[in-house]
Amino acid sequence: MDIFRKTPMAQKTSHLQRHLGLAELIFLGVGSIVGTGIFTITGVGASQYAGPAITISIIIAAICVTMSALFFAEFSSRLPHSGGVYRYLYTVFGEYPAWIAGWFMMIEFAGAISTAASGWGEYLKAFLKTFGISLPTALSGPFNPAKGTYIDIVPVLLLLCVTALVVLGVQTVLRFNSVLVIFKLAVLIIFIALGLTAINTQNWSDFAPFGFGQIYGGKVGIMAGASLMFFAFLGFESISMAADETKEPQKKIPQGIFFSIGLTTLLYVLVTLVLTGTVHYTKLNTAEVVPFVLRSIGFPLVGNIVSVVVILTLVTVCISMMFALSRVIYNVSCDGLLPEQFQELTPKSKVPKKATIFVGIVTMFFSGVFPLEILALLVNIVTLAYLILLAFGVIKLRKDFGEPKEGEFRTPWVPFLPILSIVVCFALMTQCKLETWFGFIIAFVIGTIIYFAYGYRHSKLIDKTEE
Repeated sequence: MDIFRKTPMAQKTSHLQRHLGLAELIFLGVGSIVGTGIFTITGVGASQYAGPAITISIIIAAICVTMSALFFAEFSSRLPHSGGVYRYLYTVFGEYPAWIAGWFMMIEFAGAISTAASGWGEYLKAFLKTFGISLPTALSGPFNPAKGTYIDIVPVLLLLCVTALVVLGVQTVLRFNSVLVIFKLAVLIIFIALGLTAINTQNWSDFAPFGFGQIYGGKVGIMAGASLMFFAFLGFESISMAADETKEPQKKIPQGIFFSIGLTTLLYVLVTLVLTGTVHYTKLNTAEVVPFVLRSIGFPLVGNIVSVVVILTLVTVCISMMFALSRVIYNVSCDGLLPEQFQELTPKSKVPKKATIFVGIVTMFFSGVFPLEILALLVNIVTLAYLILLAFGVIKLRKDFGEPKEGEFRTPWVPFLPILSIVVCFALMTQCKLETWFGFIIAFVIGTIIYFAYGYRHSKLIDKTEE
Protein backbone atom coordinates (compact mmCIF):
# COMPACT_ATOMS: atom_id res chain seq x y z
CA MET A 1 0.00 0.00 0.00
CA ASP A 2 1.66 3.20 -1.20
CA ILE A 3 0.00 6.13 0.57
CA PHE A 4 2.92 8.43 -0.27
CA ARG A 5 2.70 8.25 -4.08
CA LYS A 6 3.38 11.68 -5.58
CA THR A 7 2.27 13.85 -8.47
CA PRO A 8 5.06 15.23 -10.70
CA MET A 9 6.48 18.72 -10.25
CA ALA A 10 5.38 19.70 -13.76
CA GLN A 11 2.41 22.01 -14.29
CA LYS A 12 -0.89 20.12 -14.70
CA THR A 13 -3.29 20.80 -17.55
CA SER A 14 -6.18 23.04 -16.54
CA HIS A 15 -9.60 23.26 -18.18
CA LEU A 16 -10.46 26.53 -16.44
CA GLN A 17 -10.18 29.94 -18.12
CA ARG A 18 -7.24 32.27 -17.33
CA HIS A 19 -8.60 35.80 -17.10
CA LEU A 20 -7.85 37.09 -13.59
CA GLY A 21 -5.34 39.87 -12.98
CA LEU A 22 -3.66 41.27 -9.88
CA ALA A 23 -6.55 43.60 -9.00
CA GLU A 24 -9.07 40.75 -9.01
CA LEU A 25 -6.76 38.64 -6.84
CA ILE A 26 -6.34 41.43 -4.28
CA PHE A 27 -10.09 41.95 -4.12
CA LEU A 28 -10.53 38.18 -3.77
CA GLY A 29 -8.01 38.09 -0.90
CA VAL A 30 -9.35 41.15 0.90
CA GLY A 31 -12.90 39.89 0.36
CA SER A 32 -11.95 36.61 2.03
CA ILE A 33 -10.01 38.11 4.93
CA VAL A 34 -11.92 41.23 5.96
CA GLY A 35 -15.17 39.98 7.41
CA THR A 36 -16.38 38.41 10.63
CA GLY A 37 -12.91 38.76 12.14
CA ILE A 38 -12.70 42.54 12.01
CA PHE A 39 -16.39 43.29 12.49
CA THR A 40 -17.05 40.85 15.35
CA ILE A 41 -14.02 38.92 16.68
CA THR A 42 -12.01 42.09 17.45
CA GLY A 43 -14.51 43.07 20.14
CA VAL A 44 -14.48 39.62 21.72
CA GLY A 45 -10.68 39.53 21.59
CA ALA A 46 -10.35 42.87 23.36
CA SER A 47 -12.99 42.25 26.04
CA GLN A 48 -12.16 38.64 26.94
CA TYR A 49 -8.59 37.91 25.89
CA ALA A 50 -6.15 40.82 25.61
CA GLY A 51 -7.75 44.20 26.32
CA PRO A 52 -6.32 47.09 24.24
CA ALA A 53 -3.26 44.88 23.65
CA ILE A 54 -5.38 43.01 21.12
CA THR A 55 -3.51 45.24 18.65
CA ILE A 56 -0.28 43.45 19.63
CA SER A 57 -2.11 40.14 19.26
CA ILE A 58 -3.02 41.13 15.71
CA ILE A 59 0.61 41.96 14.87
CA ILE A 60 1.75 38.56 16.21
CA ALA A 61 -0.97 36.81 14.20
CA ALA A 62 0.03 38.83 11.12
CA ILE A 63 3.67 37.77 11.49
CA CYS A 64 2.59 34.14 11.70
CA VAL A 65 0.39 34.53 8.63
CA THR A 66 3.10 36.38 6.70
CA MET A 67 5.61 33.58 7.27
CA SER A 68 3.10 31.10 5.87
CA ALA A 69 2.40 33.50 3.00
CA LEU A 70 6.09 33.33 2.04
CA PHE A 71 5.80 29.56 1.74
CA PHE A 72 2.60 29.89 -0.28
CA ALA A 73 4.36 32.37 -2.54
CA GLU A 74 7.27 30.06 -3.31
CA PHE A 75 5.05 27.06 -3.93
CA SER A 76 2.61 29.05 -6.10
CA SER A 77 5.53 30.45 -8.09
CA ARG A 78 7.21 27.10 -8.65
CA LEU A 79 4.00 25.10 -8.98
CA PRO A 80 1.37 27.55 -10.30
CA HIS A 81 -1.56 25.16 -10.18
CA SER A 82 -4.82 25.50 -8.28
CA GLY A 83 -5.33 23.41 -5.15
CA GLY A 84 -3.20 25.29 -2.66
CA VAL A 85 -1.52 23.33 0.13
CA TYR A 86 -3.17 20.13 -1.08
CA ARG A 87 -1.48 20.36 -4.47
CA TYR A 88 1.86 21.46 -3.03
CA LEU A 89 2.06 18.60 -0.52
CA TYR A 90 0.95 16.07 -3.14
CA THR A 91 4.17 16.92 -4.96
CA VAL A 92 6.61 16.89 -2.03
CA PHE A 93 5.14 14.47 0.55
CA GLY A 94 2.69 12.31 -1.36
CA GLU A 95 -0.98 11.44 -1.43
CA TYR A 96 -2.07 10.79 2.17
CA PRO A 97 -0.41 13.90 3.69
CA ALA A 98 -1.83 15.92 0.78
CA TRP A 99 -5.31 14.53 1.40
CA ILE A 100 -5.15 15.39 5.11
CA ALA A 101 -4.05 18.94 4.25
CA GLY A 102 -6.84 19.17 1.66
CA TRP A 103 -9.36 17.80 4.16
CA PHE A 104 -8.31 20.42 6.72
CA MET A 105 -8.63 23.11 4.05
CA MET A 106 -12.17 21.94 3.29
CA ILE A 107 -13.05 22.16 6.98
CA GLU A 108 -11.46 25.61 7.22
CA PHE A 109 -13.30 27.07 4.24
CA ALA A 110 -16.62 25.40 5.07
CA GLY A 111 -16.35 26.61 8.66
CA ALA A 112 -15.38 30.11 7.53
CA ILE A 113 -18.31 30.30 5.09
CA SER A 114 -20.77 29.08 7.71
CA THR A 115 -19.35 31.37 10.40
CA ALA A 116 -19.45 34.40 8.09
CA ALA A 117 -23.04 33.61 7.13
CA SER A 118 -24.01 33.23 10.80
CA GLY A 119 -22.26 36.50 11.67
CA TRP A 120 -24.07 38.18 8.77
CA GLY A 121 -27.34 36.83 10.14
CA GLU A 122 -26.61 38.23 13.61
CA TYR A 123 -25.92 41.68 12.13
CA LEU A 124 -29.13 41.58 10.09
CA LYS A 125 -31.28 40.42 13.00
CA ALA A 126 -29.78 43.05 15.31
CA PHE A 127 -30.44 45.72 12.68
CA LEU A 128 -34.05 44.60 12.19
CA LYS A 129 -34.63 44.70 15.95
CA THR A 130 -33.84 48.43 15.96
CA PHE A 131 -37.07 48.76 13.95
CA GLY A 132 -38.97 46.34 16.18
CA ILE A 133 -38.83 43.48 13.66
CA SER A 134 -38.13 39.96 14.94
CA LEU A 135 -38.23 36.58 13.24
CA PRO A 136 -40.27 33.68 14.66
CA THR A 137 -38.29 32.00 17.44
CA ALA A 138 -38.20 28.65 15.66
CA LEU A 139 -36.43 30.22 12.66
CA SER A 140 -34.11 32.58 14.49
CA GLY A 141 -31.37 30.35 15.91
CA PRO A 142 -29.44 27.08 15.59
CA PHE A 143 -31.00 23.78 16.61
CA ASN A 144 -31.84 23.98 20.32
CA PRO A 145 -35.34 22.68 21.19
CA ALA A 146 -34.88 23.79 24.82
CA LYS A 147 -34.84 27.40 23.61
CA GLY A 148 -37.46 26.80 20.94
CA THR A 149 -35.07 27.33 18.01
CA TYR A 150 -34.73 24.77 15.23
CA ILE A 151 -32.97 26.50 12.35
CA ASP A 152 -31.32 29.86 11.73
CA ILE A 153 -33.03 30.61 8.45
CA VAL A 154 -31.26 33.91 7.65
CA PRO A 155 -27.75 32.49 6.91
CA VAL A 156 -29.37 29.60 5.03
CA LEU A 157 -31.14 32.00 2.66
CA LEU A 158 -27.95 34.04 2.27
CA LEU A 159 -25.91 30.99 1.25
CA LEU A 160 -28.62 29.90 -1.16
CA CYS A 161 -28.22 33.23 -2.96
CA VAL A 162 -24.40 33.11 -2.79
CA THR A 163 -24.36 29.59 -4.26
CA ALA A 164 -26.49 30.70 -7.20
CA LEU A 165 -24.23 33.73 -7.72
CA VAL A 166 -21.00 31.71 -7.68
CA VAL A 167 -22.41 29.21 -10.19
CA LEU A 168 -23.04 32.09 -12.63
CA GLY A 169 -19.35 32.46 -13.42
CA VAL A 170 -16.00 33.67 -12.15
CA GLN A 171 -15.97 37.08 -13.83
CA THR A 172 -19.53 37.92 -12.79
CA VAL A 173 -19.09 36.90 -9.17
CA LEU A 174 -15.68 38.54 -8.75
CA ARG A 175 -16.91 41.83 -10.25
CA PHE A 176 -19.76 41.80 -7.75
CA ASN A 177 -17.30 40.82 -5.01
CA SER A 178 -14.98 43.70 -5.93
CA VAL A 179 -17.80 46.26 -5.64
CA LEU A 180 -18.73 44.94 -2.18
CA VAL A 181 -15.07 44.99 -1.06
CA ILE A 182 -14.83 48.67 -2.03
CA PHE A 183 -17.88 49.42 0.13
CA LYS A 184 -16.38 47.41 2.98
CA LEU A 185 -13.09 49.30 2.86
CA ALA A 186 -14.96 52.62 2.67
CA VAL A 187 -16.89 51.73 5.85
CA LEU A 188 -13.69 50.91 7.73
CA ILE A 189 -12.02 54.15 6.60
CA ILE A 190 -15.08 56.17 7.75
CA PHE A 191 -15.06 54.33 11.08
CA ILE A 192 -11.35 55.02 11.63
CA ALA A 193 -11.74 58.71 10.67
CA LEU A 194 -14.70 59.29 13.01
CA GLY A 195 -13.18 57.21 15.79
CA LEU A 196 -9.97 59.21 15.79
CA THR A 197 -12.00 62.28 16.77
CA ALA A 198 -13.19 60.56 19.95
CA ILE A 199 -10.04 58.83 21.22
CA ASN A 200 -9.68 58.86 25.00
CA THR A 201 -6.16 57.75 25.90
CA GLN A 202 -7.36 56.84 29.42
CA ASN A 203 -8.95 53.78 27.83
CA TRP A 204 -5.43 52.58 27.05
CA SER A 205 -4.08 53.20 30.56
CA ASP A 206 -4.36 49.48 31.38
CA PHE A 207 -3.09 48.42 27.97
CA ALA A 208 -2.51 44.72 28.69
CA PRO A 209 -4.90 43.82 31.56
CA PHE A 210 -4.56 40.08 30.90
CA GLY A 211 -0.79 40.19 30.50
CA PHE A 212 1.25 38.56 27.77
CA GLY A 213 -0.11 35.12 28.58
CA GLN A 214 1.79 31.90 28.02
CA ILE A 215 3.69 30.86 24.91
CA TYR A 216 2.14 27.40 25.19
CA GLY A 217 -1.22 26.49 26.67
CA GLY A 218 -2.42 29.96 27.67
CA LYS A 219 -6.12 30.81 27.99
CA VAL A 220 -5.99 34.62 28.15
CA GLY A 221 -3.44 37.30 27.38
CA ILE A 222 -1.79 38.63 24.24
CA MET A 223 -0.82 35.16 22.95
CA ALA A 224 -4.32 33.77 23.46
CA GLY A 225 -5.61 36.87 21.67
CA ALA A 226 -3.18 36.16 18.82
CA SER A 227 -4.61 32.65 18.50
CA LEU A 228 -8.12 34.11 18.31
CA MET A 229 -7.14 36.88 15.89
CA PHE A 230 -5.43 34.39 13.62
CA PHE A 231 -9.02 33.61 12.59
CA ALA A 232 -9.33 37.18 11.34
CA PHE A 233 -6.62 36.58 8.70
CA LEU A 234 -7.97 33.35 7.32
CA GLY A 235 -8.80 33.56 3.64
CA PHE A 236 -5.51 34.83 2.19
CA GLU A 237 -4.84 31.31 0.93
CA SER A 238 -7.97 31.52 -1.24
CA ILE A 239 -5.84 33.46 -3.73
CA SER A 240 -3.72 30.38 -4.44
CA MET A 241 -6.91 28.50 -5.35
CA ALA A 242 -7.32 30.80 -8.35
CA ALA A 243 -3.99 29.87 -9.96
CA ASP A 244 -5.65 28.01 -12.83
CA GLU A 245 -7.72 31.10 -13.66
CA THR A 246 -4.95 33.71 -13.29
CA LYS A 247 -2.80 35.33 -15.95
CA GLU A 248 0.91 34.94 -15.15
CA PRO A 249 0.21 33.01 -11.90
CA GLN A 250 3.95 32.73 -11.03
CA LYS A 251 4.03 36.51 -10.46
CA LYS A 252 0.46 37.49 -9.73
CA ILE A 253 -0.35 34.91 -7.02
CA PRO A 254 2.53 35.93 -4.65
CA GLN A 255 1.82 39.62 -5.28
CA GLY A 256 -1.88 39.15 -4.55
CA ILE A 257 -1.15 37.33 -1.28
CA PHE A 258 1.25 39.97 0.06
CA PHE A 259 -0.84 42.97 -0.96
CA SER A 260 -3.92 41.44 0.69
CA ILE A 261 -2.17 40.62 3.97
CA GLY A 262 -0.42 44.00 4.15
CA LEU A 263 -3.61 45.98 3.57
CA THR A 264 -5.68 43.98 6.04
CA THR A 265 -2.99 44.11 8.75
CA LEU A 266 -2.92 47.91 8.52
CA LEU A 267 -6.72 48.06 8.71
CA TYR A 268 -6.90 45.67 11.67
CA VAL A 269 -4.31 47.63 13.66
CA LEU A 270 -6.07 50.96 13.07
CA VAL A 271 -9.53 49.54 13.76
CA THR A 272 -8.53 47.91 17.07
CA LEU A 273 -6.74 51.05 18.23
CA VAL A 274 -9.91 53.04 17.55
CA LEU A 275 -12.17 50.41 19.17
CA THR A 276 -10.23 50.30 22.43
CA GLY A 277 -9.37 54.00 22.39
CA THR A 278 -12.97 55.21 22.11
CA VAL A 279 -14.80 52.66 24.29
CA HIS A 280 -13.38 50.82 27.30
CA TYR A 281 -12.41 47.28 26.32
CA THR A 282 -14.77 45.74 28.92
CA LYS A 283 -17.77 47.02 26.93
CA LEU A 284 -16.76 45.60 23.54
CA ASN A 285 -18.16 42.07 23.89
CA THR A 286 -20.85 42.50 21.25
CA ALA A 287 -21.54 40.82 17.91
CA GLU A 288 -21.81 44.17 16.06
CA VAL A 289 -18.86 45.95 17.61
CA VAL A 290 -18.17 48.56 14.90
CA PRO A 291 -21.72 50.03 14.78
CA PHE A 292 -21.87 49.77 18.60
CA VAL A 293 -18.78 51.96 18.97
CA LEU A 294 -20.08 54.51 16.46
CA ARG A 295 -23.36 54.79 18.39
CA SER A 296 -21.44 55.04 21.68
CA ILE A 297 -19.35 58.03 20.51
CA GLY A 298 -22.30 60.01 19.21
CA PHE A 299 -22.79 58.84 15.61
CA PRO A 300 -25.98 56.71 15.80
CA LEU A 301 -27.05 57.43 12.22
CA VAL A 302 -23.63 56.50 10.85
CA GLY A 303 -23.72 53.40 13.06
CA ASN A 304 -27.00 52.31 11.45
CA ILE A 305 -25.63 53.01 7.97
CA VAL A 306 -22.52 51.00 8.78
CA SER A 307 -24.73 48.12 9.95
CA VAL A 308 -26.43 48.11 6.56
CA VAL A 309 -23.13 48.19 4.67
CA VAL A 310 -21.63 45.48 6.89
CA ILE A 311 -24.69 43.33 6.28
CA LEU A 312 -24.08 43.69 2.55
CA THR A 313 -20.31 43.38 2.56
CA LEU A 314 -19.96 40.35 4.83
CA VAL A 315 -21.35 38.53 1.81
CA THR A 316 -17.90 38.92 0.20
CA VAL A 317 -16.41 36.43 2.67
CA CYS A 318 -19.00 33.85 1.70
CA ILE A 319 -18.42 34.52 -2.01
CA SER A 320 -14.63 34.37 -1.84
CA MET A 321 -14.52 31.31 0.41
CA MET A 322 -17.13 29.42 -1.61
CA PHE A 323 -15.14 30.20 -4.76
CA ALA A 324 -12.01 28.79 -3.11
CA LEU A 325 -13.61 25.71 -1.54
CA SER A 326 -15.31 24.63 -4.75
CA ARG A 327 -11.88 24.78 -6.46
CA VAL A 328 -10.34 22.63 -3.73
CA ILE A 329 -13.03 19.99 -4.16
CA TYR A 330 -12.72 20.19 -7.94
CA ASN A 331 -8.96 19.62 -7.79
CA VAL A 332 -9.21 16.75 -5.30
CA SER A 333 -11.88 15.16 -7.49
CA CYS A 334 -9.64 15.46 -10.57
CA ASP A 335 -7.10 13.32 -8.71
CA GLY A 336 -9.75 10.69 -7.94
CA LEU A 337 -9.81 11.21 -4.17
CA LEU A 338 -13.39 12.49 -4.32
CA PRO A 339 -16.21 11.41 -6.70
CA GLU A 340 -15.71 12.42 -10.34
CA GLN A 341 -19.11 14.18 -10.39
CA PHE A 342 -17.39 17.17 -8.76
CA GLN A 343 -15.36 17.67 -11.95
CA GLU A 344 -18.39 18.75 -13.97
CA LEU A 345 -18.00 22.29 -15.36
CA THR A 346 -20.65 24.64 -16.69
CA PRO A 347 -20.37 24.74 -20.53
CA LYS A 348 -19.84 28.49 -20.94
CA SER A 349 -18.16 29.89 -17.82
CA LYS A 350 -16.27 26.68 -16.85
CA VAL A 351 -17.36 26.82 -13.19
CA PRO A 352 -17.24 23.56 -11.18
CA LYS A 353 -21.01 23.45 -10.87
CA LYS A 354 -21.65 20.37 -8.73
CA ALA A 355 -18.74 21.14 -6.42
CA THR A 356 -20.16 24.64 -5.84
CA ILE A 357 -23.69 23.33 -5.24
CA PHE A 358 -22.34 20.71 -2.82
CA VAL A 359 -20.46 23.41 -0.88
CA GLY A 360 -23.63 25.48 -0.76
CA ILE A 361 -25.73 22.63 0.63
CA VAL A 362 -23.18 21.65 3.28
CA THR A 363 -22.60 25.22 4.49
CA MET A 364 -26.34 25.96 4.51
CA PHE A 365 -26.84 22.98 6.80
CA PHE A 366 -24.02 23.91 9.19
CA SER A 367 -24.86 27.62 9.37
CA GLY A 368 -28.53 26.89 9.94
CA VAL A 369 -28.21 24.12 12.54
CA PHE A 370 -24.97 24.64 14.50
CA PRO A 371 -24.09 27.57 16.81
CA LEU A 372 -21.51 30.07 15.55
CA GLU A 373 -19.10 29.14 18.35
CA ILE A 374 -19.06 25.48 17.33
CA LEU A 375 -18.57 26.41 13.67
CA ALA A 376 -15.54 28.52 14.59
CA LEU A 377 -13.99 25.95 16.96
CA LEU A 378 -12.21 23.87 14.32
CA VAL A 379 -11.31 26.58 11.83
CA ASN A 380 -8.21 27.94 13.58
CA ILE A 381 -6.72 24.64 14.69
CA VAL A 382 -7.08 22.80 11.36
CA THR A 383 -5.63 25.81 9.53
CA LEU A 384 -2.64 26.00 11.86
CA ALA A 385 -2.14 22.25 11.42
CA TYR A 386 -1.94 22.39 7.63
CA LEU A 387 0.26 25.50 7.76
CA ILE A 388 2.71 23.44 9.84
CA LEU A 389 2.64 20.83 7.07
CA LEU A 390 3.23 23.61 4.54
CA ALA A 391 6.31 24.81 6.46
CA PHE A 392 7.72 21.28 6.46
CA GLY A 393 6.83 21.16 2.76
CA VAL A 394 9.06 24.14 1.88
CA ILE A 395 12.03 22.43 3.53
CA LYS A 396 11.29 19.24 1.58
CA LEU A 397 10.78 21.22 -1.65
CA ARG A 398 14.26 22.72 -1.38
CA LYS A 399 15.78 19.34 -0.51
CA ASP A 400 14.17 17.48 -3.43
CA PHE A 401 14.04 20.16 -6.14
CA GLY A 402 16.75 22.64 -5.17
CA GLU A 403 16.63 26.42 -5.23
CA PRO A 404 13.97 28.36 -7.18
CA LYS A 405 14.83 29.24 -10.76
CA GLU A 406 15.25 32.79 -12.03
CA GLY A 407 11.89 34.57 -11.99
CA GLU A 408 10.43 32.30 -9.31
CA PHE A 409 9.73 33.51 -5.77
CA ARG A 410 12.32 32.53 -3.17
CA THR A 411 11.47 32.24 0.54
CA PRO A 412 14.35 33.71 2.59
CA TRP A 413 16.15 31.94 5.43
CA VAL A 414 15.17 28.35 4.70
CA PRO A 415 15.10 26.22 6.87
CA PHE A 416 15.22 28.72 9.77
CA LEU A 417 12.01 30.56 8.82
CA PRO A 418 9.92 27.39 8.26
CA ILE A 419 11.10 26.01 11.62
CA LEU A 420 10.18 29.29 13.32
CA SER A 421 6.77 29.16 11.64
CA ILE A 422 6.22 25.61 12.93
CA VAL A 423 7.05 26.70 16.49
CA VAL A 424 4.75 29.75 16.32
CA CYS A 425 1.85 27.84 14.73
CA PHE A 426 2.10 25.08 17.33
CA ALA A 427 2.21 27.69 20.10
CA LEU A 428 -1.02 29.18 18.76
CA MET A 429 -2.58 25.70 18.53
CA THR A 430 -1.91 25.10 22.23
CA GLN A 431 -3.94 28.23 23.07
CA CYS A 432 -7.06 26.42 21.77
CA LYS A 433 -9.52 24.94 24.25
CA LEU A 434 -9.62 21.21 25.06
CA GLU A 435 -12.90 20.68 23.20
CA THR A 436 -11.27 22.17 20.11
CA TRP A 437 -8.55 19.52 20.29
CA PHE A 438 -11.20 16.81 20.62
CA GLY A 439 -12.88 18.18 17.50
CA PHE A 440 -9.52 18.28 15.73
CA ILE A 441 -8.81 14.61 16.52
CA ILE A 442 -12.31 13.58 15.40
CA ALA A 443 -11.89 15.53 12.14
CA PHE A 444 -8.51 13.86 11.54
CA VAL A 445 -9.99 10.39 12.10
CA ILE A 446 -12.96 11.07 9.80
CA GLY A 447 -10.63 12.38 7.08
CA THR A 448 -8.43 9.30 7.39
CA ILE A 449 -11.45 6.97 7.12
CA ILE A 450 -12.66 8.76 3.97
CA TYR A 451 -9.23 8.44 2.39
CA PHE A 452 -8.84 4.70 3.00
CA ALA A 453 -12.51 3.91 2.29
CA TYR A 454 -12.68 5.86 -0.98
CA GLY A 455 -9.73 8.04 -1.94
CA TYR A 456 -6.94 5.45 -1.92
CA ARG A 457 -8.90 2.98 -4.08
CA HIS A 458 -10.03 5.60 -6.62
CA SER A 459 -6.84 7.63 -6.92
CA LYS A 460 -5.69 8.42 -10.46
CA LEU A 461 -2.19 7.35 -9.37
CA ILE A 462 -3.23 3.82 -8.40
CA ASP A 463 -2.66 2.40 -11.89
CA LYS A 464 0.79 3.91 -12.10
CA THR A 465 1.86 2.53 -8.73
CA GLU A 466 0.53 -0.94 -9.53
CA GLU A 467 2.28 -1.16 -12.90
